[in-house]
Amino acid sequence: MPFLLIAQQKPEYTIGILVDFRAANVAPLLEKLTSEIEAVVGQDADLRFPNEYILANNYNLEVARQQYQTLLDNDTDIILAFGVVNNEVITKLDQHQKPTILFGAVNRDVTGIDFTKTNSGIENFTYLVESESFEEDLKTFQELSSFKNLGIAIDAPFLEILPLEEVFDKEVSALGAEYKMIPFRSVDDILNNLEGIDAIYMAGGFFLNDAENQRLAKAFIERNLPSFTVNGVEDVKSGIMATNQSSDNLDQFFRRIALNIEAYISGTPLEDLPIYIDYTPRLTVNFNTMETIGVPIKYSLIANTDFVGEFINVLSEKRYTLLTTIDDALKNNLNLQSSQKDVELSGQDVKSAVSNYIPSLTASGTGTYIDPDLAEVSNGQNPEFSTSGNITLQQTIFSEAANANISIQKSLLKAQEANFNATELDLIFDAANVYFNALILKANLRIQNQNLDLTKRNLEIATQNFEAGESSKSDVLRFRSQMAQNTQSMVEAVNQLEQGYITLNQVLNNPTGMEIDVEDVDMNDEIFTDYNYDQLISLLDDSTLRDPFIEFLIDEAYQNAPELRALDFNLKATDRNVKLNSYGRLLPTLALQGQYNRIFSRSGAGSTAPPSFPQVDSNYNLGLSLSIPLINQNLNNINRQTALIQKEQLEINKENTTLAISANVRNGVLTLVNQLSNISLSEVSEEAAEEALDLTQTAYSSGAVNIVQLLDAQNNYLNAQLARTNAVYNFLLNALQLERFLGYYFLLNSEEDNNAFRQRFFEYLNSRN
Repeated sequence: MPFLLIAQQKPEYTIGILVDFRAANVAPLLEKLTSEIEAVVGQDADLRFPNEYILANNYNLEVARQQYQTLLDNDTDIILAFGVVNNEVITKLDQHQKPTILFGAVNRDVTGIDFTKTNSGIENFTYLVESESFEEDLKTFQELSSFKNLGIAIDAPFLEILPLEEVFDKEVSALGAEYKMIPFRSVDDILNNLEGIDAIYMAGGFFLNDAENQRLAKAFIERNLPSFTVNGVEDVKSGIMATNQSSDNLDQFFRRIALNIEAYISGTPLEDLPIYIDYTPRLTVNFNTMETIGVPIKYSLIANTDFVGEFINVLSEKRYTLLTTIDDALKNNLNLQSSQKDVELSGQDVKSAVSNYIPSLTASGTGTYIDPDLAEVSNGQNPEFSTSGNITLQQTIFSEAANANISIQKSLLKAQEANFNATELDLIFDAANVYFNALILKANLRIQNQNLDLTKRNLEIATQNFEAGESSKSDVLRFRSQMAQNTQSMVEAVNQLEQGYITLNQVLNNPTGMEIDVEDVDMNDEIFTDYNYDQLISLLDDSTLRDPFIEFLIDEAYQNAPELRALDFNLKATDRNVKLNSYGRLLPTLALQGQYNRIFSRSGAGSTAPPSFPQVDSNYNLGLSLSIPLINQNLNNINRQTALIQKEQLEINKENTTLAISANVRNGVLTLVNQLSNISLSEVSEEAAEEALDLTQTAYSSGAVNIVQLLDAQNNYLNAQLARTNAVYNFLLNALQLERFLGYYFLLNSEEDNNAFRQRFFEYLNSRN
């Protein structure tokens, strides 16, 4: 029995940790590291990480030596050492009294380690060498920003320990650029030394917290400085432009430390453990930072690039909501302005028709020369030279044709106003359609980016499986092909979104190159809750109310439809034309005319009249004319027949429009019911597809499923994401389309009008019962 207890007793290990600096952001990293070690070691041993055994030297070499000796003197079993200062202490030792693992010490460009070695070969000691490289970072940064005068920010203590200037002299000059070293102990040290540079490389700063990184990123952006960091993705999320570090690097790093401890506990000497960690470089860029400072996103890098940040246009001069889109379209759209001119032209036609009853007054003057022989015998009535003038007044008193024209033009004006109203309603929907299309394209870009990231992850899994002998190279090649296709889809999504913005600018009469963005919209937004769209959903969801609701909507659509009003006014104009060419042609036209004449001068032969022939210099006349067209080349009958044909055509069009309104409303309601169902089902579909993908991805990693199943799961998840994202947009867009069919937009009417609309429905419902 005692032997059994001894066999079951697990060994205990106390682990001490040496770090250069213990900032606030280090605590969660240490917690993550210790959790990973405990998870990997599992039941093989009991591990202790006493807080008093976690020691920070604050970049002091002598303190680092003392702290190392402290762990040698106490009951620490395994020493984990991190940082440049601890590296200086531990690598100088000839012997290691306790098992020691050194990690995170130095960039590979600086270390003098022989990379051909696979292990340390030093008893009780191993170290981990990462593949991160200043040289590779600078090459990528140069490709992104084409810098000429680079600022390199590095923790000041590192410059005292490492030959960094020698390294950067070589690497920066190889790129045809110059650099300025910026040693820092605080963020202000960096911010106060940004003059004379056109880009900034954060070669240090691991211990900066999120607030400090955000402050730096904001300052870099304000100065239009492209920025690159040697640190992880979190710094890029804070606003730094780019990094070559993958989001998986830290996890891989911690896992390797844990595996080393687990191997040592299991009996493997530290000196035999592999020392090299080969990260796969993955460029990660902040989409918003690049746009803000004007660094173009190169399509050649997309396949190997991860994007963080929101897909919003940070350069936008205006961000549009649904209501501001509609409002600007109604104010500025050129097609609507052109339609408004049609109304104004019709108003001018009415004025022209009415002007037939406005008197016409003309004045004329005449100079006359007559043969002097003839003038001589005219007894002074027609002198050789004379000047005269007259004023003529014409006034239509009654004209059936004029009356008919006035009535017809007024009806046509009202018809044109109704057509303008229809154009307004169409424009509201068209603007909303373009707005939602931009949102859909924006969501598509985000999803295509996520899908590309997923393909990159699957390619890594396929590569690992191939290297482990669990799958063939065809899987790797298939995912490389898939990545190329997904990259093209990403490029197309970017350009499609730009095309969507161009179309929106066109509708809003903005310059087509104007930078704009659209704000996302959801059914829970205030704009829709205020107008009780949830009540519309409840009516559609209740099958017992759906049919009466549809009938009510059709009646409302008939009353509101500007197309029907326009046809009614056109019919009224046509009826008046029929009457004009029927009995109206028998009505007389009555007109009044008056003229005043004046002779201003007489001279030459015959200018003097004999006594018995007095000369009259002024005279006037008045006349009243009455005319009846008896035979007008049969044009009256032809015009009447033409008007009757036009009337029949308009009646057919009205019947067809009425039928179309009814069909549109019914189809619109059924489409909304489909979209309403699609919203809930697409949520279920997306959740199931995501879970299925996770399971399939895990199964593929272990060789349980083949590549076809993984690709199917990935494509299914992509389609489910697109369907889920578009479901709400399509529902709201189809709701607005139904409102267009109704000729009534709830969003653009007052609460009183909307309440009156609902009240009419309840009254309609009661009347049916």
